[in-house]
Formats: sequence, C-alpha cells, structure tokens
Amino acid sequence: MALHRHDPAEPENDSVSIRPQFTQFGLVGDVPRLRLPDKGMPPSIAYQVVHDELLLDGAARLNLATFVTTWMEPEAELLLAECAAKNMIDKDEYPQTAELERRCVNMIAHLWHAAENEEATGCSTTGSSEACMLGGLALLHRWRARTAATAGAGSRPNLVLGANAQVCWEKFCRYFDVEARLVPVSAAAPYLTAEAAVAHCDESTIGVVAILGSTYDGSYEPVAEIVAALDALQSTRGLDIAVHVDAASGGFIAPFIDPDLVWDFRLERVQSINASGHKFGLVYPGVGWALWRDASALPEELVFKVDYLGGEMPTFTLNFSRPGAQVVGQYYNFLRLGTEGYTAVQAESRKTAMWLSGAIEEHGSFALVSRGGDIPAFAFRLVDATGFSVYDVSEALRTRGWIVPAYAMPPAMEDVSVLRVVVRNGFSRDLAVLFLADLKATVDRLSRRGGGSDQERAGFHH
Repeated sequence: MALHRHDPAEPENDSVSIRPQFTQFGLVGDVPRLRLPDKGMPPSIAYQVVHDELLLDGAARLNLATFVTTWMEPEAELLLAECAAKNMIDKDEYPQTAELERRCVNMIAHLWHAAENEEATGCSTTGSSEACMLGGLALLHRWRARTAATAGAGSRPNLVLGANAQVCWEKFCRYFDVEARLVPVSAAAPYLTAEAAVAHCDESTIGVVAILGSTYDGSYEPVAEIVAALDALQSTRGLDIAVHVDAASGGFIAPFIDPDLVWDFRLERVQSINASGHKFGLVYPGVGWALWRDASALPEELVFKVDYLGGEMPTFTLNFSRPGAQVVGQYYNFLRLGTEGYTAVQAESRKTAMWLSGAIEEHGSFALVSRGGDIPAFAFRLVDATGFSVYDVSEALRTRGWIVPAYAMPPAMEDVSVLRVVVRNGFSRDLAVLFLADLKATVDRLSRRGGGSDQERAGFHH
C-alpha cells in the first residue's frame, strides 16, 4: 500500500472542502475533506459525492498496465458481494468458506503436479506479494536450521534473483535482513539465466527465485535450466539450494497453454510456488496462493494452530482479517471454467497479445522487446526516440482513456525505456483494434509536434 502523510494544516479553501449542493436541490454547504464532518449526510448524497470523485480514476478495462483482473461474470460478482462480510480468518465461524479454500489448494496442487505421496500444503493469501513473503520466510528458516551447526552459522543470508524481479522480493529481503543478490540482466537475456544464478550462490544462499512471467516483458525464466545448474552445483560443491518459483502470472497460464513446459513440482528442487488468483486466475483483487511441495519444505515453527470445528487448523499468514469473497470467486472460476475453459481463455489472450504486438511492430515506429508468447504481455520501445519518448506516448494515450505504462528496463538495461501492454480476459480483439488505431494516431500526432527524449522524461518521472 502507498504511504500517506497526515496534513495537520487545513486552510479554509475550496481545495480541502467538498460542496455537495448539486446532489439535492437547495442544499448548500461545505464538508471537510481531511477530517470527519461534524454531521453525517443521507446515504444517497454520500454515495453521489464519492461516486463523482471516482469518475476521475482511469477505466479499469482500459488499463493495459495492470496484470490484475478487471472483469468477472455477473454471477461471480454476486457471489463476491454475498461473501464480502465473511472474515476469511474466522475458520470456525465460516467453515464452508474454509472448505472452499482447501479445495482450491488441492486443485492448484494437482495443476502444478504435486506428487500424491508428498502431501503438498498451501494457503490463500492477499496476493502474490504476501505469498512471496511466506515463501521467502520458509527458505530463510530452512537455511537457519541447516546452518545452525556449520560454518554458515552467524553469516548474513542471501537470496539470489534477477534484477527484473518484482519489488516485493526486495521488500522481503529488507524486512527480514536478507541480502538481495540481484543478478544483472541484459538485452540478450532480460531475465535470470542458469549460469548467472549459480555464479551468485554460496553457503549463505537461502534459495534462488525463478520468475514465471516477468513484469518487465512477460517472459518466462528458464526454471528447468536453473534447477539443472543447481543440481550440478550440489554435485561439485555440496551446496543444496532450494528454488522458489514466483509464478504470480504464469502459474495460471503455463499449465493450460504450455503443458509441456517443466517448471513446477515435477522438478524436485522446486520447494515452493506462488501465484496470483487475482491475475490470470481471473479473480478480482486480492487473492494469491502459496504452495509447498511437502511438509518438510514449510518449517513447523512458522505454522500456527487455530481452533476449528472443535479441533485445530494450521495457518501461515502475514495478514489477519480479510474477506473470504475472493477465495469463493476463485472456486467459482475453477468450477465454471474447468481445464477446458481456462485453456480457451488464456489461449485467446495470448493470441490477441501476439496479434497486437505483431501489428505494432509492422507499424515501423516501434521495436518489440518481447512478443507476448509467454504470458500475454509484451514490451516495445521506440525505434527513433529523438523526436519524442515513450513517456510522451503514454501520456498522450491517456487522452483516449488508455493506461499504458512507460518505464526503464532493469539495471544494466536502464537506458532502454519501453511501453508495456498486458492482455487480460476482457481485452478482446475488438478492443485491441481500437487501441492500435489510437496508438498509430498518437504517434502521427507526436511526430508532427515533437517532444522530449526518453532519458529526459525518465529522469523527470523517476
């Protein structure tokens, strides 16, 4: 969540007051913005005030920046509304919601090829950020237990991951005093490679994070190659280093449209996996999932027991109270779509991404950094960035309602600035055609007008 500062000074002017007189004939008055009003107001007026302010937000369906689901079926929305008041943490009070969570964990374990004799264990979370924290904590505690009586005891633990990793991993490292070994990427390989991962490992490495779907360009990292390199490292140096797969996006893509890609619990070194139900799991925010291949992968000291139907239920969470609605929405989607439905949805999203990236490349003003052939997201840069920048393009597209992020690539590639498009369920080919037309018109208009360089704009925005 963003941090906001309290502003104790509240001058009496229009910038800090709400004037809801438009909502009822003859009603005039000021309502403070930054402190509680002395009196309340009718619900219809309160609704109208808030509703009208939110008109200034971007349209979620036109947000090509987010990986998060922006459309669900009316029946799913009805279920979510019915369950919004249910507190997910209250297992004893809402046992059937807890049962649906259990079923989802089992379905996902099967999807990720957990061995039946290993008893995979898992839980829902508020999203992949929390799931990554839980995965990192399990790696850290396993490393501590392993090194308690060795030369590694007392040394600072480290986690190896690509510089393209999502910021939640840097947060984990800072919050829990772990050295983040961010491996530089390159234009030839804008992701963590097996060779680079092994080169950064030592006796204090708690694990390696492999990403199945980079937020920078949508690419899969070569999980199987990384595992094979770590297997070789163990045979030569005796270092047994676990792998966590951050499959925030790819965890609900690869099993359906890349079934032959080996990245999950079929690889013995993969100890834990996370995914976002609210991304390509097709549920509104926020729900994520964290799974461990067996009980030994999740240290017992991290697990708490809560009362549940006269017994105990193990829990592992950084969060406490949260609605059960999104877990119910996940179960609805699993029932509603099944393997066939998920395959159709994800295949169509990738097809649209590949078509759109190809059409953008054909226009000639842009060069593709990725094509959307892994997760349905792709990045592209300007061929000639002297007349205007990708930041100008992003800003200009907002006038048509499109939200398209512009940003610099990870360290060692930060001189390359790109635009990125995420194709989600609900972003149809028809919308893609409209976006392409607006992108072309934007480029034509900026070409006539000119603008700043990528470096100048990047410096201004960052």
